[in-house]
Amino acid sequence: MSVPQYRKAAALTLAAGLGLSLAACSTKSDDASNDAGGKVTITVDCQPVGSQKELLQNWNADVAEFQKQNPNIVIKSVSVGEQCNNPPDFTARLSGGTVTDVFYGYMTDLQQVLDSGQAMDITEFANKDNVPTWDSVDPALKEVFTDNGKLYAVPVKNYSMGLVYNKVLFQQAGLDVNNPPKTWPEVREAAKKISALGNGIAGYAEYSAGNTGGWHFTSLLYSQGGQVLTPDGKKADFNNPMGKQVLQNLKDMRYGDNSMGSRQLLQWGDLLTNAAAGKVGMFIGAPDTTQAIVSQFQGKFQDWAMGPLPGQDGPAKGTLGGGEGYFFKKGLTPEQVKAGLKWVAYQKLTPGKGQFDYVRAKPQNYPVGLPQPLLFANGSDAQKQELELRKANANVDTTNFAIFEANPVPIKGEPRNAQAIYAVLDAAMSGVLTNPNANIDALLKTAEEKVNQLLAAES
Repeated sequence: MSVPQYRKAAALTLAAGLGLSLAACSTKSDDASNDAGGKVTITVDCQPVGSQKELLQNWNADVAEFQKQNPNIVIKSVSVGEQCNNPPDFTARLSGGTVTDVFYGYMTDLQQVLDSGQAMDITEFANKDNVPTWDSVDPALKEVFTDNGKLYAVPVKNYSMGLVYNKVLFQQAGLDVNNPPKTWPEVREAAKKISALGNGIAGYAEYSAGNTGGWHFTSLLYSQGGQVLTPDGKKADFNNPMGKQVLQNLKDMRYGDNSMGSRQLLQWGDLLTNAAAGKVGMFIGAPDTTQAIVSQFQGKFQDWAMGPLPGQDGPAKGTLGGGEGYFFKKGLTPEQVKAGLKWVAYQKLTPGKGQFDYVRAKPQNYPVGLPQPLLFANGSDAQKQELELRKANANVDTTNFAIFEANPVPIKGEPRNAQAIYAVLDAAMSGVLTNPNANIDALLKTAEEKVNQLLAAES
């Protein structure tokens, strides 16, 4: 599968570890700069939480090794939750000025971070001296975090969505694990068979709260060939037959078939907890959702496989792609920025180290062999090295992702001001999943009006 092409137009118009508490973490550069011993101290978030034992152990080992290699740098780690970026919490930290020196954010967060005045221009520091693999990082991913020619974050992850399904439940329901649904009507039929197994199993599960409902609505809309905003990014563009089809499909499964379970208003961890417990037959997600199911929610790798995102009457016309990166808090000293870049490079952008330490991960409860992320450009030395290490140390059955990789769907970026838009669209998703009498036309009209108000306020 080719590397997602997140172009600027898409980004704008679509779009060691000390375990410090956030409250205890100083975010002022004069409190975290060079100390009397000549050391540079930086605070960094996204440290794994205590329940993620192996991930936390790996993080702490990386901090210790990095500081050994860079004795003039001190890393102070901060945990902000198992998601790293819960949108409402992230917005609150931005507004309150309590982000760490080097802070994790989604690709959709660039405008919000810039509006907050918290972001530092790191263009002059982002180079091979501080990030040895910098020239190998896909230029399209760098572009997503660039505004007016200035770089504000370093990409550390990317993904695209497909249909994730439980092979055990497929087999129990008499479905072919090597032939997952290719269209939404096929998803509906498969969901009915899976939910008929009983025992509280949802044939298909979906998000509808905490901005995750709007996030998935966007991918479902892309599968129909739609877009959230008009090409100029000035108006909502989902109150149309394609948007209606998205909600109608869900309403039909939820209330027409009763194949989505009774518990709704699911957020990220809710759905994956149910999936890990064997209570979900299908959902849309990226390959790394299987990682979370196992490493965070005690599921089994061998239970899961993945196909491309379904379309309405044939192959999907598009799927959502996104990712994450690390921003740098405004006001840092040049020495702190360089130290932060060196840490991010070590932990996130070095084949064989950090997130790419596949030798370490292979015997752990952590997957090696997933088809994403694909951070390095095709043909680059870093990509070749990372893929060779991935293949040599695979501990998951890569055939479980073969259908997904063999049937790539065109990738579309997220809409401008995505998190605010997703919050609005949550209401439309929750409406059809919690009210059997929900009026789809009214839900979309209300969402359209609110999104247009958001966009007008920006201009």
